[in-house]
Amino acid sequence: MQKIDIKNAATIILLRGSRENPQVLMGQRGKNASFMPNKFVFPGGALDPSDSEIDFEEKISEKCLEKLKLKADISIAQSLIAAGIRELWEETGLILGTNWNKNISLIPENWKGFFASGYQPNAKNIDFVFRAITPPGRSRRFDARFFLVNSDNIVGDLDDFSNASGELSHLQWIKINSTKDLDLPFITEIVLKEVSSIIKGDVNDGIPFYYHDSGTSHFQRL
Repeated sequence: MQKIDIKNAATIILLRGSRENPQVLMGQRGKNASFMPNKFVFPGGALDPSDSEIDFEEKISEKCLEKLKLKADISIAQSLIAAGIRELWEETGLILGTNWNKNISLIPENWKGFFASGYQPNAKNIDFVFRAITPPGRSRRFDARFFLVNSDNIVGDLDDFSNASGELSHLQWIKINSTKDLDLPFITEIVLKEVSSIIKGDVNDGIPFYYHDSGTSHFQRL
């Protein structure tokens, strides 16, 4: 079997609505996608080298940073969050940012559009809630960190997906209780259960971590 390199990745779980009726933003991957075709997923993707060059006006909370240090390379913590914000913007057109009006000439190319909109990434209210490594045997493998953030931190209209890249179709806000009717990856189902627990206040200690080792699935809390 060909060895597939594991890439670091970030996913944004955008939360909207009341505690009694929470919604999350999801979209459907294309039928010809090489990874998880047709599945409904959260916005997210792999780190890009340019993500390490991005600064935040509103910094990452110490609580979030401490969680990201667990069994991980802390040097990529900021890059992971930047990647999640970039992927959210690319795949949905939604901006998680604060006002910015400086020259964009020194901004990395794949970030210029974000900054040209008049904003820079805002990491202040993002929380790290889940980590999962894609099992062996898949066409692509990711060490994915899932970040939860309330939609109140988004700039502009939450239903305006006109600037989305098209990588995800059927972008929609869906009640968490209704996600069971969608074609979801197994790990997304597990993440949604964790998010539901967080919303209800039934929070377990530690960050859930799902991975495979020597042919066996493991689930632990870091």
